[in-house]
Amino acid sequence: MLINLTMHPEIRAKNVKLCREKGILLPTFKQMCDPSLIPESILKKLDQVGLWDVNPVNLYRINWHNEPKEKGGRFGGVNYIEIPREITGVKAHIYALVGKYFPTGAHKVGATYSCLAPALVTGNFDAEEQQAVWPSTGNYCRGGAYNSALLGCKSIAILPEGMSKERFDWLKTVAGEVIATPGCESNVKEIFDKCHELDKERGTHIVIFNQFEQFENYLWHYTVTGSAIIEVLKQLGVKSENVRGYVSSTGSGGTLAAGDQLKDVYPDIKIGSGEALQCPTLLRNGFGGHRIEGIGDKHVPWIHNVKNTDMILAIDDQDCMDIYRLFNEPAGIAYLKKQGVSDKDIANLQYFGISGIGNMLGAIKMAKYYELDEDDVVFTVLTDSSVMYKSRLPELTAQQGKFDETEAAKVLAAALHHQGIENALELTYYEKLRVHNLKYYTWIEQQGKTAEELRAQWYDRSYWKQLPPMAKQIDELIESFNKEILGQ
Repeated sequence: MLINLTMHPEIRAKNVKLCREKGILLPTFKQMCDPSLIPESILKKLDQVGLWDVNPVNLYRINWHNEPKEKGGRFGGVNYIEIPREITGVKAHIYALVGKYFPTGAHKVGATYSCLAPALVTGNFDAEEQQAVWPSTGNYCRGGAYNSALLGCKSIAILPEGMSKERFDWLKTVAGEVIATPGCESNVKEIFDKCHELDKERGTHIVIFNQFEQFENYLWHYTVTGSAIIEVLKQLGVKSENVRGYVSSTGSGGTLAAGDQLKDVYPDIKIGSGEALQCPTLLRNGFGGHRIEGIGDKHVPWIHNVKNTDMILAIDDQDCMDIYRLFNEPAGIAYLKKQGVSDKDIANLQYFGISGIGNMLGAIKMAKYYELDEDDVVFTVLTDSSVMYKSRLPELTAQQGKFDETEAAKVLAAALHHQGIENALELTYYEKLRVHNLKYYTWIEQQGKTAEELRAQWYDRSYWKQLPPMAKQIDELIESFNKEILGQ
């Protein structure tokens, strides 16, 4: 079984007792997909709670439907935007889910919850005695530390030392320990090495929730993110033949999993996997460092269903940094207004973090590669927001000089409207197999997986299909756990 649901009754009973004492109930996958199923008693509590408050009722805000307000919000439609053609420069409609209104301001809180909740309700994690370890290149350890704090668990957040100041400052207020590993965004192996070191030092006192290999991460995005996108497409009345693409950076392989549900519903859709051109692991078996924070690289995640990936889209990190300035510097915003970008679309620029900009550029590349027209749709994800990276603006000014109208004109023309199809690769069967086989070097040689399972991921048609039904199994376990908390 790809997700461990083995029951440990004694530890499970301890977790029930802890949750009862703290007044904690756990949301199900069904409720995360459809918040109208959340009980009125929970909604009344949310009326008094801020979006980022360390309050266990905020577990019920782990979904794409949160009302966009800082305190007291309930739920509405899916949070998404259309990125205007004045910015994208393409005919096709490009839509993006908005991650800003999750607790912690990033969608990774969902992936961490889906890893922690099954371990709690089965007793595979002892919330009183063990520390939860969250290895990450950014937002995943934020989400893990936050969910751990909600549940009163001790946590260890691990991320590269080169990540943004905002991430470290916030983590210090929530996580039990914060460990900075050497390097930048692309130094994932160093994170894995630290996990092995902690495992040797602390043994059974910790549980490592490694997003790159935990299929719970895949399951959350397949179920919750995929359902949110489908809800928007149906609401907009997009014809099946016009649902042409879904783009997400590779990252942990989790967000890409939403594309697997999309492909189940829209079989002709193309799934594009984005990465940094400065570290072209999928594109050229390459390596290097880059500045698109939060997307991870130099390996293929164990939970990435490569056989369902149709394109690789390598994005220049300089384009991302330049567009971040365009979207956040006063001269950039003023120039966009002069080019006809509406006040509403200007207000939506706050939803773009650096990796979200990379996802947008991948969607633009895909639209241009397939010569999509006015009726076609490409979907992507804005995983966090601009607020996570404000410290980068003075750094960029120091490095590149003042950002004025001339610079704004250059960025809009070059990085956006003239974004080309170079470094975009449409994958043949054997190109997909090449990328899949890269898993061997990380996961079999370094991390203890087996070659037999690697082959099963490629050749066994039931391998990935066994995951989606597990959401129902986990929901049943959560519902039973909640009933015991309530003494029912």
